[in-house]
Amino acid sequence: MKNKHIELVKKWLADNDSVSLEELTANSKAADAAYDAAGSVAYDSAATHAYACEARATSAAASAAAEAADAEGASYEAAASYAAYWVERYEEITK
Repeated sequence: MKNKHIELVKKWLADNDSVSLEELTANSKAADAAYDAAGSVAYDSAATHAYACEARATSAAASAAAEAADAEGASYEAAASYAAYWVERYEEITK
């Protein structure tokens, strides 16, 4: 199952004009809510911990993409690079 939040960030990374700032902001808020929900679950198993790590990567990627879309110059580059990093981490975690 694909992660819709990560897929939107990947779409934006491939073509910055393909996703609006409003879409990225809504995506970030939804990913943050999913991360908060995952964090409220006790770390009682490796599977639960893996899910929390996946949610953290998703939230970070979505937040960084929204931040980048609203930035310019060096701030844009740093945030876009951070979003790409977290997409990569997400893909490593979910292998």
